[in-house]
Amino acid sequence: MDRRQAIKTLTACAAAQVIAQPAPRPAPEVIVYSQNLSQIGYPELGDIVKQIGFDGVDLSVFPGGHVEPRIANVDEVRAFEVMEGSGLSVPLITTTVTSVTDRSSLSVVAFAGMSHVPMFRPGTWSYGTAPNLLQRLAEVQRDLGGLIAVGRQYGTAAAFHNPAGNNVGAAVWDIQRVIEPFDPNSVGFYFDIANAAANGGAGAWEIALRLALPRLKAVTIQDFVWEKQNGALQMTKCPLGQGIVDWSKFFQMLAQANYAGPVTIDVQYPAKDMPSALTRDLQFTRKQLQAAWNGGAKT
Repeated sequence: MDRRQAIKTLTACAAAQVIAQPAPRPAPEVIVYSQNLSQIGYPELGDIVKQIGFDGVDLSVFPGGHVEPRIANVDEVRAFEVMEGSGLSVPLITTTVTSVTDRSSLSVVAFAGMSHVPMFRPGTWSYGTAPNLLQRLAEVQRDLGGLIAVGRQYGTAAAFHNPAGNNVGAAVWDIQRVIEPFDPNSVGFYFDIANAAANGGAGAWEIALRLALPRLKAVTIQDFVWEKQNGALQMTKCPLGQGIVDWSKFFQMLAQANYAGPVTIDVQYPAKDMPSALTRDLQFTRKQLQAAWNGGAKT
């Protein structure tokens, strides 16, 4: 082999190594729950959210939210146009609809689908004092089935949130029981890591996330500490990274599962300056995502 041929061979090998190296995986987009900025009308919301640095918005569409369901045919579509004009995505909306008998809220789902919003978060179903919990789950399954049918008709899927307290979904396994008969393309989990950690305790949230992963459509992130108030432990929300949530483990599990849905930041702790609080939590989240997805330095 002469020198020219050797150089040619080495160059080809080097090129092959470059090609063979996997490209960094794109991290999930980080969006904000718009109700954190409820004092700002949706006409100005897009520019402010973009300036803070978010990729998109989980838009609140319920009484007292950014869009009033009674005039969704005007406001909802216009709000989507404003977000798009600001370069933001709207991968999902949050609603309070729990039944197809709620006609005004139901139109919200239809307009979201027609505007190519891929997911909607239904409202919350309470267990209340139901003596038969399995019967209550069957009732929720019936209600959810009606919403799923509407969503399927208009091209948007339901994302079932795991709330805290005496509500269906708090245990996470009950969500699985409710959604199991339905098409995974039409309904899945909107996983709240803080609620899962509070309801399940140390270690149990990992089992809950493993249960949710096959049908995980979106995640929302908060942090918290336990504080004793009036003799009882209370879940007290705090900035991301200052509570008990194991963020490194959480995001590693998402990355290993090739999660590609949105990550919603929801500030539920007292903040004197909400834009600053959102900016701080966003920076924390970006670093965690970089560490989990691209092998960056862990924080």
